[in-house]
Parts: sequence; C-alpha cells; structure tokens
Amino acid sequence: MLLTQEKILSLEKKANQIRESIIEMLLEAGSGHTAGPLGMADIFTLFYFHILKHNPKNPLWAERDRLVLSNGHICPVLYATMAHAGYFPLEELKTLRKFGSRLQGHPHREYMPWVENSSGPLGAGLSQAVGMALADRIDKKENDRFIYCFMSDGELDEGNSWEGVMLAGKNKLRNLIVVIDRNNIQIDGFTENIMPLEPLADKWKSFNWHVIETSGHNFERLNEAVEEAQAIYEKPTVIIAHTIPGKGVHEFERDYKWHGKPPNKEEASLALKELRTLGGKIKSEHE
Repeated sequence: MLLTQEKILSLEKKANQIRESIIEMLLEAGSGHTAGPLGMADIFTLFYFHILKHNPKNPLWAERDRLVLSNGHICPVLYATMAHAGYFPLEELKTLRKFGSRLQGHPHREYMPWVENSSGPLGAGLSQAVGMALADRIDKKENDRFIYCFMSDGELDEGNSWEGVMLAGKNKLRNLIVVIDRNNIQIDGFTENIMPLEPLADKWKSFNWHVIETSGHNFERLNEAVEEAQAIYEKPTVIIAHTIPGKGVHEFERDYKWHGKPPNKEEASLALKELRTLGGKIKSEHE
C-alpha cells in the first residue's frame, strides 16, 4: 500500500473537502457533533480512498473488508466520506438528521445496509467487530480480509468495551484492527479529568493486543501503522491515533465544548472560509 507524494496530496485535498461537507451538513441539520468528525476526517479518508477493500458500486460485496463504527455519533464524517467515495449522492448529505432521511444521527443498517452496523450505545461496536472476526475464523475467511473497528477514547469508560478487548485478546483475532480516536475529549470535558485512561497502551497490551501509537493526521505514518497491524499474525492490533478534535478549524480545535454541538451560520461561514483557504494552500504547497 505504497503512498506516493501524489497520492498524499490527493488524500489531503479529499480530507479537506470532507471537512467542508461536515460543516455544511451540521449547519443544515442544526444539530450534531462537530469536533470528532473533523478530527477523524484524515483517518476516514485514508481508509476509504487507500486502505479498505471495498466497492461503492457493489456495497454488499461479500469479500469486502468490514469497517465497524463504534462511536456512531461521529457519523457525519462516515456519511461525508462514503458520499465522496461514491456510495450515494453528495446532495443527500444535506438531509442529515431530518425526518425520513437515511442519514440519521447514528448509523442505522435498516436505512443504509451498506454500513456494517447500527450504532449508538457506546462500547458496543468492538463487541460487534469481535463477533465478525470470530465468524470469519469459523468460516475460514480470516486470511481473506480485515475487520476494522473505529472507537472513541471516551467510550473506553464503558465496561463492555473491555469485555470485547478481553475476548479478542483471548482468541488472538489476528484480522481484527482497532483504531482509537485519541482526541482526549468527551462531552463533559477532558478524558483525563473525567475518567483517566492512561496508561492506555499498557492496558491494551495486558489483554494480549499488539499496540501502535501514531498521529491520526499524518497519512504516511498512519498508513505505516496499518501495514504493521496487517502483518501481525499472533494477536489483534490496536492503533492509538492521536488526533486534534475540531481539526482544520482553529476556533473548534481542542475545545471539548464542540464535542456535541453544531456551528451556527456565522461559525459555519468562518469555518468554511478557513477550510477553503487551507485547501488552496494544500494545492500551492505541492506545486
């Protein structure tokens, strides 16, 4: 999965476009989460445009990789990325959280069968991903694809998260790769003030996981982390991806108050102006 400089440029451009779509969606909806989706845009972009084995024209392709979103409240970034990847029209993004829309405030497979799981209750996604990995072992398919699970750091306050961690470690689920959005915030404040998670890497290691820590905004380093995870055969892997909540909009960055609120018209206008300026800089820096 070699990343050329040309490919990195295209990923940077796409991630910036996805952030613009997130702001536009949230403004139109008048509700939703801002910090997490902006912070995870680079990771989603890398996966959907470089790493995942998937086919937007055949979303239920049996041999696809599985991407389970555990922290479903950051679904604006999932929807925006999937739309940009060609799963459904970009215009549909403006229906986020509206009555009758497929794009609900948490992903729902009944409305969107090409998402891998319905999510909402935090901590449940890892258990769902563990079940998928175990099913692939039973079906003798664990060498054919990877099961990825995206999680928030705040949901590690949930006890059922650690039940999934323990079960996966016990069963040495080598095709299971977890990516934690380590942005250090949750709805009530900073994670280390509410329920300290550190030493986070040591906790996962103690449950027989291979642990990698990296930047969630450096495409090259994140891609290397995924390649390393794919090469581990004796245990599951967790990638602790350090991210900046609200990434790309200076006013939103690192402020936990943006965890669960959308921008108003003025804030959205300023955010889009900043992102469009950044998009221009990305292009000029690579010319």
